[in-house]
Amino acid sequence: MSKNVVWRISLLLVFMVLASLVGCTSTPTEENGDRVSINLNLAHFFPATHPAETELVQGWAAAVEEATDGQVTVTSYPGGTLVAAEAIYEQVVSGFADVGVSCFNYTRGRFPLLEAFELPVIVYSNSKVASKVAWEGIKELNPEEVQDTKLMMVLATGPGDLLTRTPVRTLEDLQGMEIRATGLSAKTLELLGAVPVGMPQPEAYESLQRGVVQGNLSPLEVLQGWRQAEVTDYITLTPFIYNVLFFMTMNLDTWNSIPSHLQEAIEEVNERFFEEVAMGLWDKQNESALEYAVEETGQEVITLSEEESARWKERAEPVLDDFVNEMEDKGLPGRDVLDTVKRLADEYNEIYK
Repeated sequence: MSKNVVWRISLLLVFMVLASLVGCTSTPTEENGDRVSINLNLAHFFPATHPAETELVQGWAAAVEEATDGQVTVTSYPGGTLVAAEAIYEQVVSGFADVGVSCFNYTRGRFPLLEAFELPVIVYSNSKVASKVAWEGIKELNPEEVQDTKLMMVLATGPGDLLTRTPVRTLEDLQGMEIRATGLSAKTLELLGAVPVGMPQPEAYESLQRGVVQGNLSPLEVLQGWRQAEVTDYITLTPFIYNVLFFMTMNLDTWNSIPSHLQEAIEEVNERFFEEVAMGLWDKQNESALEYAVEETGQEVITLSEEESARWKERAEPVLDDFVNEMEDKGLPGRDVLDTVKRLADEYNEIYK
């Protein structure tokens, strides 16, 4: 056997060992009686400086470590360094990642009932409302599509807007524009006359910079957190066509391997952390990003008139009927789910005005 072949085999073996170490599910080991030592890897796609990492992930990890008296620790892999954004949920299911944070709509069709929380026309006053509706609704509905992992929490962006290189003041301005979008937002944009281009958020900056797309339908936080104010000039406020759900979820085998008293401690952290940090995280970012975009980069904010907004909503309305029909064709309770979302939205819009 040649030295070159031996070198290649050795390199392959080293890579396989490293991959297994990074992706393995931590197994509790008995130490000093009832104490265990568990380290969990957590994959997500946000930059290391983004609040989703510095406040959500790191904050949750620190709270879990404290609540479990150091028996459960978390190592975060931001920026897609462990798993790409669109593959995170499936890699949590497989066990390559113990915990994952990403968007449900990055895998369109994988979570059919959850698309109800991202439907257009239904308005959420802010991310607190959208997050509360999503998390309470999912717990109430308990859909089969998320039973293959242990959901820690679900949070949402709340209203999203059109961030573009050229102004969009009317539906006519939007016709034929290539706009980055994901999930049901893409279908909504198509009905409005735009050309949706599917891509995860990490690809949007370069695509805007190179002119691959002329805009992005997204929460305002991307203007600062993803630096997109550098490559856009106009903000058209469209709170009735966008909402995106993020999940934090754990591999089922990993969860089941954790002793019950530590599971209880983690569940308490989840509930507290969702209420105190997660559900309003995007509101803080959106406010900061809007101020930054206007004052530091000179973005122009465009507010649609009531008449113009009504035109957009009328164009988007069929998405709701299509959702119900598609779910019922699959034997899923589309109407009940939609009614649940509307009821919770009305309830929490009143509470978190």
